[in-house]
Amino acid sequence: MNNFIKRRNFVKTLLGAPTLATTALLLTTRSLSAQQIMPKPVGSKLKLSLNAYSFNEPLSKGRMTLDELLDFCAENEFDAVDLTGYYFPGYPTVPEDNYIFHLKQKAHRLGLDISGTGIRNDFAIADKSKRKNDIKLIKNWIEVAAKLGAPVIRVFSGLQIPEGHTWDEVTTWMVKDLKECADYGKEHGVFVAIQNHNDFIKTGEQAQKIIELVNSDWFGLVLDIGSYRTGDPYKQIENTAKFAVNWQLKELMFIDGSEQKTNLNKVIGIIKASGYRGYVPIETLGAGDPKVKVPVFLAEVRKALKINEM
Repeated sequence: MNNFIKRRNFVKTLLGAPTLATTALLLTTRSLSAQQIMPKPVGSKLKLSLNAYSFNEPLSKGRMTLDELLDFCAENEFDAVDLTGYYFPGYPTVPEDNYIFHLKQKAHRLGLDISGTGIRNDFAIADKSKRKNDIKLIKNWIEVAAKLGAPVIRVFSGLQIPEGHTWDEVTTWMVKDLKECADYGKEHGVFVAIQNHNDFIKTGEQAQKIIELVNSDWFGLVLDIGSYRTGDPYKQIENTAKFAVNWQLKELMFIDGSEQKTNLNKVIGIIKASGYRGYVPIETLGAGDPKVKVPVFLAEVRKALKINEM
């Protein structure tokens, strides 16, 4: 009898072995899959884009179209273009799908990615109904970004602290508004990214505080290197680079309020050291023909990239 029980248990063990092995294999596969899905630090990779604001005057005055901007970017061998929302005909009204898809198709045929878009908003306004309108505006253009295939929509904090309020008070309602936008961005696969613009956000510390309070994987920073204008901007760029999901590389920066030519080698070095992988849009400002200025600045940026690859 004891021998029979032993034999029966032995058979059960044999029959169960494949199941156990299969279970172990599944668990191992699942574990490996999870490891493969998780992003790993693999160094920096930068792709150059052009922010449409570089052509603000001709685009605003109708002397240039977004189609012509795409042609310019292709001719100058950019990797991508940032199609800022307020250069779309009829802004802030959302453009028709056929126009959105036309730009998307043309960009693809020209070998260009669309690195982002952006709109104007002001979340520092005390009037809740006006902020609600801007939330709706951002949501509308999140949908445009998704149709364009743009991974990021650039938004602003606000112009100034309204009378009778403090920075922290404004931040409280601003964070709530930004969270709502980030949640909507998540639904459409679009990052909502706030630009430090020397307005309500003046320092790296302020940018970091807002980003940490919003606390969303779909919210980040468009790091504008020319808009940290107090103290050492390079240090502030270094401190906030980890939050960047997009950039604005400019010709000039401010050292303790004094305007100076950007040390591109230093800035590119900081970006690469942060491990950032993605688009770095350039933006030229001020007087002069952008068709002349942009290629000159682009050449300087490419030179800095090569130096930092050595």
